[in-house]
Amino acid sequence: MSIERNYRNTMKKKKRRRRIVFFLIIPLLIVTFSVAGYGALLYKKAETVFNDSYNNIEGREKSELRDEKVDPNIDNVSILFIGVDESDTRNFGSSTRSDALMLATLNEKEKSVKLVSIPRDSYVYLPEVGYKTKINHAHAYGGPKASIEAVETMFDIPVDYYVKMNFHAFIDVVDALNGINVEVPYELYEQNSKDTANAIHLLPGMQTLDGEEALALARTRKKDNDIERGKRQQEILKGVMRKAVSANALTKYDDIIQAIGDNMETNMTFNEMKALSSYGLKKQLDLNTLSLEGEDTYIENVYYWLLDDTSLANTSIELQEHLEVNRSTAGDIDYSETSEEETPSATYE
Repeated sequence: MSIERNYRNTMKKKKRRRRIVFFLIIPLLIVTFSVAGYGALLYKKAETVFNDSYNNIEGREKSELRDEKVDPNIDNVSILFIGVDESDTRNFGSSTRSDALMLATLNEKEKSVKLVSIPRDSYVYLPEVGYKTKINHAHAYGGPKASIEAVETMFDIPVDYYVKMNFHAFIDVVDALNGINVEVPYELYEQNSKDTANAIHLLPGMQTLDGEEALALARTRKKDNDIERGKRQQEILKGVMRKAVSANALTKYDDIIQAIGDNMETNMTFNEMKALSSYGLKKQLDLNTLSLEGEDTYIENVYYWLLDDTSLANTSIELQEHLEVNRSTAGDIDYSETSEEETPSATYE
């Protein structure tokens, strides 16, 4: 107990430095290369790169909340984006906590997307371990599968796909696009991706940010909280999407594909990604961002984000309606007697 507890206490002190980034709606960005006439060579490269990123979850052919496996060509689908920090200096292997979680639902008929940011400290039930704790612990306990199951229980909707990425992809994609235009809300000093303190200095206002600067804006929360951080990340996401679908970004897709493929793991096949091209190729992407309200709280001297029941219920209903799914029984389970009495052994970020 002493070694692990001392390690975790040390890591807690560093936790605020270890804020990474939301991760992209990858298929929507990538498949835009299918613009007519751009070329078979790029298509073939994308097929090779993303086939190498494929990693299906053993024993999970479909969500248990689905009667049958979905086909994104004709069905509404959901994708969970899992952001982790797997840099050379922060190599925690399979025990890495997720640093960012975003859930997207895609309505095939409307060609619309709803995107909700899930605060990493949200106090929720984790089926993997059978009690409530921070949602970002799920990945440390059971990888993408545990994260998916936690989110399915949280919103009472099926999660069909996952995309797991680290921050290298984000930096490389923004740089490949020659920067993105984003509103910076306030002056900030933030560390860079190599943990150099105050390496990034940004002033308020609309400006073009490179990869390191965009990462700093996405990760900081020194002047606000995880909810505002999630909103900033959504705005950065929109900036990436706007730049990616612009005509002058076409010549950058080779670099974008390589950057993403080198840093991605997903259970989505290349053909399933292609099926989402109709979303990415819309003249104006119909993207609606959602937030989860709540409040700061401490339980047994541990900080959590306590979700507001009404906000969570309303968001759940909105996502269910967007996916056009019937409510399952998952939301009817009583978790009131469960607690984090015994924590499974794991090394944390």
